[in-house]
Amino acid sequence: MVLAPNVYDAEPIPEAARAEIDRLLASGDLFRYTAAADAPVALLEQEFAEALGAKYALAVASASAALFLSLKALGLPRDARVMIPAFTFAAVPSSIVHAECVPVLCEVGANYRIDMTDFAAKLDGVDAVMISHMRGHTSDMDAIMALCEPRGIPVIEDAAHSLGTLWHGRNIGTIGQVGVFSFQSYKMINGGEGGVMITDDADLVARAVIMSGAYEHNWKKHKGPHGQNSPELAEAFARWQNKLPLYNTRMSNLSAAVIRPQIPELARRVADGLRNHDYVAQRLNTSPWLDVPPPLAPETRAPDSIQFNLEGMSDDEVHGFVAAAKTRGVGVQVFGLSEDNARAFWNWQFLPEAPGPLPQTRAMLMRACDVRLPVRLTRPELDFIAEALIGAAEEVKGPVLAYGT
Repeated sequence: MVLAPNVYDAEPIPEAARAEIDRLLASGDLFRYTAAADAPVALLEQEFAEALGAKYALAVASASAALFLSLKALGLPRDARVMIPAFTFAAVPSSIVHAECVPVLCEVGANYRIDMTDFAAKLDGVDAVMISHMRGHTSDMDAIMALCEPRGIPVIEDAAHSLGTLWHGRNIGTIGQVGVFSFQSYKMINGGEGGVMITDDADLVARAVIMSGAYEHNWKKHKGPHGQNSPELAEAFARWQNKLPLYNTRMSNLSAAVIRPQIPELARRVADGLRNHDYVAQRLNTSPWLDVPPPLAPETRAPDSIQFNLEGMSDDEVHGFVAAAKTRGVGVQVFGLSEDNARAFWNWQFLPEAPGPLPQTRAMLMRACDVRLPVRLTRPELDFIAEALIGAAEEVKGPVLAYGT
Protein backbone atom coordinates (compact mmCIF):
# COMPACT_ATOMS: atom_id res chain seq x y z
CA MET A 1 0.00 0.00 0.00
CA VAL A 2 1.36 3.42 -1.02
CA LEU A 3 1.02 6.12 1.64
CA ALA A 4 0.17 9.71 0.78
CA PRO A 5 3.43 11.21 -0.50
CA ASN A 6 5.05 14.12 1.30
CA VAL A 7 5.05 16.84 -1.34
CA TYR A 8 6.14 19.66 0.96
CA ASP A 9 9.74 18.75 1.70
CA ALA A 10 12.20 20.70 -0.45
CA GLU A 11 14.94 19.14 -2.56
CA PRO A 12 17.76 17.85 -0.31
CA ILE A 13 21.08 19.68 -0.32
CA PRO A 14 23.81 17.67 -2.10
CA GLU A 15 26.62 16.25 0.00
CA ALA A 16 29.08 18.26 -2.09
CA ALA A 17 27.88 21.41 -0.33
CA ARG A 18 28.80 20.20 3.15
CA ALA A 19 32.59 20.54 2.90
CA GLU A 20 32.33 24.08 1.56
CA ILE A 21 29.78 25.04 4.21
CA ASP A 22 32.06 23.66 6.94
CA ARG A 23 35.01 25.59 5.47
CA LEU A 24 33.04 28.82 5.42
CA LEU A 25 31.76 28.34 8.96
CA ALA A 26 35.25 27.62 10.22
CA SER A 27 36.67 30.70 8.53
CA GLY A 28 33.72 33.03 9.17
CA ASP A 29 34.22 34.20 5.58
CA LEU A 30 30.54 34.69 4.75
CA PHE A 31 30.59 38.15 3.11
CA ARG A 32 30.89 37.98 -0.63
CA TYR A 33 33.43 40.81 -0.91
CA THR A 34 35.85 39.61 1.79
CA ALA A 35 37.70 37.16 -0.47
CA ALA A 36 40.36 38.55 -2.78
CA ALA A 37 38.84 36.64 -5.69
CA ASP A 38 36.61 33.68 -6.52
CA ALA A 39 34.24 34.05 -3.60
CA PRO A 40 31.42 31.43 -3.69
CA VAL A 41 28.88 34.07 -4.76
CA ALA A 42 31.11 35.18 -7.65
CA LEU A 43 31.58 31.58 -8.75
CA LEU A 44 27.82 31.00 -8.56
CA GLU A 45 27.21 34.00 -10.82
CA GLN A 46 29.74 32.76 -13.36
CA GLU A 47 28.41 29.20 -13.37
CA PHE A 48 24.76 30.25 -13.53
CA ALA A 49 25.33 32.66 -16.42
CA GLU A 50 27.19 29.96 -18.35
CA ALA A 51 24.44 27.39 -17.66
CA LEU A 52 21.74 29.75 -18.95
CA GLY A 53 23.74 31.16 -21.88
CA ALA A 54 23.90 34.75 -20.60
CA LYS A 55 26.88 37.11 -20.33
CA TYR A 56 26.27 38.39 -16.81
CA ALA A 57 24.57 37.25 -13.61
CA LEU A 58 24.05 38.96 -10.26
CA ALA A 59 23.06 36.86 -7.24
CA VAL A 60 21.09 38.64 -4.52
CA ALA A 61 18.99 37.96 -1.43
CA SER A 62 15.77 36.99 -3.24
CA ALA A 63 14.05 36.98 -6.61
CA SER A 64 11.96 39.90 -5.35
CA ALA A 65 15.18 41.86 -4.79
CA ALA A 66 16.32 40.94 -8.30
CA LEU A 67 13.04 42.18 -9.80
CA PHE A 68 13.33 45.43 -7.85
CA LEU A 69 16.95 45.94 -8.93
CA SER A 70 16.02 45.19 -12.55
CA LEU A 71 13.47 47.99 -12.50
CA LYS A 72 15.91 50.41 -10.85
CA ALA A 73 18.71 49.42 -13.26
CA LEU A 74 16.45 50.22 -16.21
CA GLY A 75 16.29 53.79 -14.90
CA LEU A 76 12.51 53.94 -14.83
CA PRO A 77 11.16 57.21 -13.43
CA ARG A 78 8.86 57.47 -10.44
CA ASP A 79 5.30 56.41 -11.36
CA ALA A 80 6.45 54.56 -14.49
CA ARG A 81 3.80 52.07 -15.54
CA VAL A 82 4.84 48.42 -15.58
CA MET A 83 2.58 45.78 -17.17
CA ILE A 84 2.26 42.42 -15.43
CA PRO A 85 -0.10 39.46 -15.82
CA ALA A 86 -2.95 39.48 -13.33
CA PHE A 87 -2.04 35.90 -12.39
CA THR A 88 1.21 36.08 -10.45
CA PHE A 89 2.51 36.09 -6.88
CA ALA A 90 2.06 39.22 -4.75
CA ALA A 91 5.84 39.73 -4.63
CA VAL A 92 5.80 40.75 -8.30
CA PRO A 93 3.56 43.84 -8.00
CA SER A 94 5.26 44.47 -4.65
CA SER A 95 8.64 44.80 -6.37
CA ILE A 96 7.11 47.36 -8.72
CA VAL A 97 5.61 49.37 -5.86
CA HIS A 98 8.98 49.14 -4.06
CA ALA A 99 10.61 50.68 -7.15
CA GLU A 100 8.07 53.55 -6.95
CA CYS A 101 6.36 52.42 -10.14
CA VAL A 102 2.74 51.51 -10.88
CA PRO A 103 1.62 47.96 -11.74
CA VAL A 104 -0.75 47.65 -14.71
CA LEU A 105 -2.54 44.29 -14.77
CA CYS A 106 -3.55 42.49 -17.94
CA GLU A 107 -5.88 39.55 -18.35
CA VAL A 108 -4.77 35.92 -18.19
CA GLY A 109 -6.58 33.09 -19.95
CA ALA A 110 -7.77 29.69 -18.79
CA ASN A 111 -4.36 28.31 -19.83
CA TYR A 112 -2.67 30.58 -17.21
CA ARG A 113 -0.89 32.65 -19.88
CA ILE A 114 -1.25 36.29 -20.85
CA ASP A 115 -4.26 37.14 -23.00
CA MET A 116 -2.49 38.79 -25.91
CA THR A 117 -5.53 40.82 -27.00
CA ASP A 118 -5.76 42.54 -23.62
CA PHE A 119 -1.96 42.86 -23.45
CA ALA A 120 -1.83 44.64 -26.82
CA ALA A 121 -4.77 46.89 -25.91
CA LYS A 122 -3.06 48.09 -22.70
CA LEU A 123 0.50 48.42 -24.03
CA ASP A 124 0.30 52.06 -25.12
CA GLY A 125 1.36 54.22 -22.19
CA VAL A 126 3.30 51.38 -20.54
CA ASP A 127 6.98 52.03 -19.74
CA ALA A 128 8.10 48.45 -19.09
CA VAL A 129 6.74 44.91 -19.07
CA MET A 130 7.37 42.26 -16.41
CA ILE A 131 6.31 38.84 -17.67
CA SER A 132 5.64 36.35 -14.89
CA HIS A 133 5.83 32.84 -16.28
CA MET A 134 3.59 31.87 -13.38
CA ARG A 135 4.02 28.30 -12.15
CA GLY A 136 6.27 27.77 -15.17
CA HIS A 137 3.60 28.47 -17.80
CA THR A 138 5.25 30.48 -20.57
CA SER A 139 3.29 33.27 -22.20
CA ASP A 140 3.72 33.84 -25.93
CA MET A 141 7.17 35.41 -25.90
CA ASP A 142 7.25 35.73 -29.70
CA ALA A 143 4.14 37.91 -29.68
CA ILE A 144 5.23 39.84 -26.59
CA MET A 145 8.64 40.73 -27.99
CA ALA A 146 7.14 41.58 -31.40
CA LEU A 147 4.92 44.16 -29.69
CA CYS A 148 7.47 45.53 -27.21
CA GLU A 149 10.68 45.78 -29.23
CA PRO A 150 9.40 48.23 -31.90
CA ARG A 151 8.06 50.45 -29.11
CA GLY A 152 11.33 50.35 -27.18
CA ILE A 153 9.56 48.86 -24.15
CA PRO A 154 11.98 46.81 -22.01
CA VAL A 155 10.86 43.31 -20.99
CA ILE A 156 11.80 41.71 -17.66
CA GLU A 157 11.16 37.98 -17.44
CA ASP A 158 10.08 36.85 -13.99
CA ALA A 159 11.22 33.25 -14.44
CA ALA A 160 11.12 32.36 -10.74
CA HIS A 161 9.14 29.20 -11.60
CA SER A 162 10.80 28.53 -14.95
CA LEU A 163 14.42 27.54 -14.39
CA GLY A 164 15.13 25.02 -17.16
CA THR A 165 12.11 25.92 -19.31
CA LEU A 166 12.87 26.38 -23.02
CA TRP A 167 11.18 28.52 -25.68
CA HIS A 168 12.13 27.41 -29.21
CA GLY A 169 15.02 25.62 -27.49
CA ARG A 170 16.24 28.83 -25.84
CA ASN A 171 16.33 29.25 -22.06
CA ILE A 172 13.48 31.27 -20.64
CA GLY A 173 14.98 34.32 -18.94
CA THR A 174 17.29 35.11 -21.86
CA ILE A 175 14.64 36.53 -24.20
CA GLY A 176 13.89 39.86 -22.50
CA GLN A 177 16.43 42.43 -21.35
CA VAL A 178 16.59 40.77 -17.92
CA GLY A 179 15.69 37.35 -16.56
CA VAL A 180 15.08 36.72 -12.85
CA PHE A 181 15.12 33.34 -11.08
CA SER A 182 14.42 32.21 -7.53
CA PHE A 183 16.33 29.87 -5.21
CA GLN A 184 13.54 29.74 -2.60
CA SER A 185 13.11 26.23 -1.20
CA TYR A 186 10.15 25.23 -3.40
CA LYS A 187 11.94 26.12 -6.63
CA MET A 188 13.99 23.83 -8.89
CA ILE A 189 17.18 24.80 -7.02
CA ASN A 190 16.80 25.04 -3.24
CA GLY A 191 18.77 27.75 -1.49
CA GLY A 192 16.15 28.42 1.17
CA GLU A 193 16.15 32.00 -0.07
CA GLY A 194 18.02 33.82 -2.80
CA GLY A 195 17.58 35.04 -6.34
CA VAL A 196 19.59 35.87 -9.43
CA MET A 197 19.21 38.16 -12.42
CA ILE A 198 20.82 37.53 -15.82
CA THR A 199 21.38 39.87 -18.75
CA ASP A 200 23.66 40.54 -21.71
CA ASP A 201 23.60 44.30 -21.05
CA ALA A 202 26.83 45.44 -19.34
CA ASP A 203 25.49 48.88 -18.39
CA LEU A 204 22.33 47.42 -16.88
CA VAL A 205 24.15 44.81 -14.79
CA ALA A 206 26.73 47.38 -13.66
CA ARG A 207 23.97 49.60 -12.32
CA ALA A 208 22.32 46.61 -10.62
CA VAL A 209 25.61 45.44 -9.07
CA ILE A 210 26.32 48.85 -7.53
CA MET A 211 22.77 49.21 -6.24
CA SER A 212 22.87 45.68 -4.81
CA GLY A 213 25.55 46.90 -2.42
CA ALA A 214 28.92 46.87 -4.20
CA TYR A 215 30.14 49.95 -2.35
CA GLU A 216 33.43 51.78 -2.99
CA HIS A 217 35.32 49.58 -5.47
CA ASN A 218 33.89 46.15 -4.65
CA TRP A 219 32.40 46.11 -8.13
CA LYS A 220 35.90 45.27 -9.40
CA LYS A 221 35.31 41.73 -8.14
CA HIS A 222 32.53 41.24 -10.69
CA LYS A 223 33.76 39.74 -13.95
CA GLY A 224 32.48 39.20 -17.44
CA PRO A 225 31.73 35.95 -19.29
CA HIS A 226 33.74 32.90 -18.15
CA GLY A 227 35.21 34.86 -15.25
CA GLN A 228 37.26 37.09 -17.53
CA ASN A 229 37.75 40.83 -17.20
CA SER A 230 35.28 42.72 -19.36
CA PRO A 231 36.33 46.18 -20.60
CA GLU A 232 32.72 47.18 -21.31
CA LEU A 233 31.73 46.16 -17.78
CA ALA A 234 34.66 48.05 -16.22
CA GLU A 235 33.72 51.17 -18.20
CA ALA A 236 30.11 50.90 -17.05
CA PHE A 237 31.14 50.51 -13.41
CA ALA A 238 33.39 53.57 -13.63
CA ARG A 239 30.57 55.52 -15.24
CA TRP A 240 28.17 54.83 -12.36
CA GLN A 241 30.55 54.96 -9.38
CA ASN A 242 28.99 57.06 -6.56
CA LYS A 243 25.98 57.98 -8.71
CA LEU A 244 23.54 55.33 -7.48
CA PRO A 245 22.00 54.45 -4.09
CA LEU A 246 23.04 51.27 -2.30
CA TYR A 247 20.09 49.02 -1.42
CA ASN A 248 22.25 46.24 0.07
CA THR A 249 20.44 43.15 -1.18
CA ARG A 250 23.59 41.00 -1.43
CA MET A 251 23.72 37.22 -1.25
CA SER A 252 26.03 35.63 1.33
CA ASN A 253 28.72 33.07 0.55
CA LEU A 254 26.87 30.53 2.69
CA SER A 255 23.82 30.67 0.42
CA ALA A 256 26.01 30.35 -2.66
CA ALA A 257 27.71 27.28 -1.18
CA VAL A 258 24.29 25.62 -0.84
CA ILE A 259 23.19 26.56 -4.37
CA ARG A 260 26.28 25.88 -6.50
CA PRO A 261 26.37 22.06 -6.23
CA GLN A 262 22.75 21.94 -7.41
CA ILE A 263 23.44 23.53 -10.79
CA PRO A 264 24.81 20.26 -12.26
CA GLU A 265 21.63 18.57 -10.96
CA LEU A 266 19.37 20.89 -12.93
CA ALA A 267 19.12 18.88 -16.17
CA ARG A 268 18.12 15.72 -14.30
CA ARG A 269 15.59 17.56 -12.13
CA VAL A 270 14.02 19.19 -15.18
CA ALA A 271 13.73 15.86 -17.00
CA ASP A 272 12.24 14.13 -13.94
CA GLY A 273 9.84 17.00 -13.27
CA LEU A 274 8.54 17.07 -16.85
CA ARG A 275 8.09 13.30 -16.92
CA ASN A 276 6.18 13.38 -13.62
CA HIS A 277 4.01 16.30 -14.70
CA ASP A 278 3.06 14.86 -18.07
CA TYR A 279 2.25 11.45 -16.59
CA VAL A 280 -0.13 12.94 -14.02
CA ALA A 281 -1.57 15.37 -16.60
CA GLN A 282 -2.40 12.48 -18.94
CA ARG A 283 -4.22 10.68 -16.15
CA LEU A 284 -6.12 13.77 -14.96
CA ASN A 285 -7.25 14.60 -18.47
CA THR A 286 -9.17 11.30 -18.60
CA SER A 287 -11.68 12.89 -16.21
CA PRO A 288 -14.35 15.18 -17.68
CA TRP A 289 -14.13 17.31 -14.53
CA LEU A 290 -10.36 17.99 -14.66
CA ASP A 291 -8.44 19.80 -17.40
CA VAL A 292 -4.67 20.34 -17.60
CA PRO A 293 -4.00 22.94 -20.32
CA PRO A 294 -1.33 21.87 -22.85
CA PRO A 295 1.93 23.80 -23.36
CA LEU A 296 2.27 26.29 -26.19
CA ALA A 297 3.99 24.81 -29.24
CA PRO A 298 7.43 26.45 -28.73
CA GLU A 299 7.48 25.63 -25.00
CA THR A 300 9.38 22.83 -23.24
CA ARG A 301 8.37 23.02 -19.61
CA ALA A 302 10.35 22.36 -16.41
CA PRO A 303 7.58 21.82 -13.83
CA ASP A 304 7.69 20.80 -10.18
CA SER A 305 3.95 21.27 -9.66
CA ILE A 306 0.78 20.75 -11.66
CA GLN A 307 -2.13 23.10 -12.31
CA PHE A 308 -5.51 22.06 -13.63
CA ASN A 309 -8.97 23.56 -14.05
CA LEU A 310 -12.18 22.20 -12.54
CA GLU A 311 -14.85 21.87 -15.21
CA GLY A 312 -18.60 22.12 -14.65
CA MET A 313 -18.42 22.55 -10.86
CA SER A 314 -20.29 25.03 -8.68
CA ASP A 315 -18.51 26.83 -5.85
CA ASP A 316 -19.95 24.32 -3.38
CA GLU A 317 -18.72 21.43 -5.53
CA VAL A 318 -15.26 23.01 -5.75
CA HIS A 319 -15.10 23.20 -1.94
CA GLY A 320 -16.32 19.62 -1.82
CA PHE A 321 -13.61 18.53 -4.26
CA VAL A 322 -10.88 20.15 -2.14
CA ALA A 323 -12.23 18.47 1.00
CA ALA A 324 -12.52 15.09 -0.71
CA ALA A 325 -8.95 15.32 -2.07
CA LYS A 326 -7.67 16.20 1.39
CA THR A 327 -9.47 13.21 2.88
CA ARG A 328 -7.67 11.08 0.28
CA GLY A 329 -4.30 12.54 1.33
CA VAL A 330 -3.71 15.19 -1.34
CA GLY A 331 -3.76 18.92 -0.60
CA VAL A 332 -5.22 21.12 -3.34
CA GLN A 333 -5.07 24.91 -3.50
CA VAL A 334 -7.74 26.67 -5.56
CA PHE A 335 -6.16 30.06 -6.15
CA GLY A 336 -9.34 32.11 -6.04
CA LEU A 337 -11.11 30.24 -3.25
CA SER A 338 -8.20 29.89 -0.81
CA GLU A 339 -8.60 32.59 1.83
CA ASP A 340 -6.19 35.54 1.46
CA ASN A 341 -4.30 33.77 -1.34
CA ALA A 342 -1.31 35.88 -2.39
CA ARG A 343 -1.87 34.89 -6.02
CA ALA A 344 -5.39 36.36 -6.22
CA PHE A 345 -5.11 39.93 -7.50
CA TRP A 346 -8.10 41.19 -5.47
CA ASN A 347 -6.08 40.55 -2.31
CA TRP A 348 -3.34 43.01 -3.36
CA GLN A 349 -4.76 45.93 -1.42
CA PHE A 350 -1.39 47.73 -1.54
CA LEU A 351 -1.72 48.53 -5.26
CA PRO A 352 -1.55 52.29 -5.92
CA GLU A 353 -4.28 51.98 -8.58
CA ALA A 354 -7.33 49.72 -8.69
CA PRO A 355 -6.53 46.82 -11.04
CA GLY A 356 -9.93 46.77 -12.71
CA PRO A 357 -12.42 43.88 -12.76
CA LEU A 358 -10.31 41.49 -14.91
CA PRO A 359 -13.24 39.05 -15.30
CA GLN A 360 -11.34 36.49 -17.37
CA THR A 361 -8.54 36.13 -14.82
CA ARG A 362 -11.01 36.12 -11.93
CA ALA A 363 -13.02 33.30 -13.52
CA MET A 364 -9.85 31.28 -14.12
CA LEU A 365 -8.62 31.73 -10.54
CA MET A 366 -11.95 30.50 -9.14
CA ARG A 367 -11.45 27.10 -10.77
CA ALA A 368 -7.65 26.78 -11.15
CA CYS A 369 -6.07 24.17 -8.85
CA ASP A 370 -2.47 23.82 -7.73
CA VAL A 371 -0.78 20.63 -6.50
CA ARG A 372 2.92 20.19 -5.82
CA LEU A 373 4.74 17.43 -7.73
CA PRO A 374 8.32 17.37 -6.45
CA VAL A 375 10.69 15.86 -8.98
CA ARG A 376 11.70 13.15 -6.48
CA LEU A 377 8.26 11.44 -6.53
CA THR A 378 8.04 7.82 -7.67
CA ARG A 379 5.52 6.39 -10.14
CA PRO A 380 3.39 4.79 -7.36
CA GLU A 381 3.30 8.15 -5.57
CA LEU A 382 2.22 9.88 -8.77
CA ASP A 383 -0.52 7.28 -9.23
CA PHE A 384 -1.66 7.92 -5.65
CA ILE A 385 -2.01 11.66 -6.38
CA ALA A 386 -3.77 11.16 -9.72
CA GLU A 387 -6.20 8.60 -8.32
CA ALA A 388 -6.98 10.80 -5.32
CA LEU A 389 -7.78 13.78 -7.54
CA ILE A 390 -9.87 11.78 -10.00
CA GLY A 391 -11.67 10.07 -7.13
CA ALA A 392 -12.38 13.40 -5.43
CA ALA A 393 -13.91 14.76 -8.64
CA GLU A 394 -16.09 11.68 -9.03
CA GLU A 395 -17.20 11.98 -5.39
CA VAL A 396 -18.69 15.44 -5.98
CA LYS A 397 -19.84 14.94 -9.60
CA GLY A 398 -20.61 11.24 -9.71
CA PRO A 399 -18.76 8.43 -11.50
CA VAL A 400 -18.21 8.61 -15.24
CA LEU A 401 -20.44 6.00 -16.85
CA ALA A 402 -19.22 3.98 -19.81
CA TYR A 403 -21.06 4.47 -23.09
CA GLY A 404 -24.22 2.41 -23.26
CA THR A 405 -24.64 1.95 -19.51
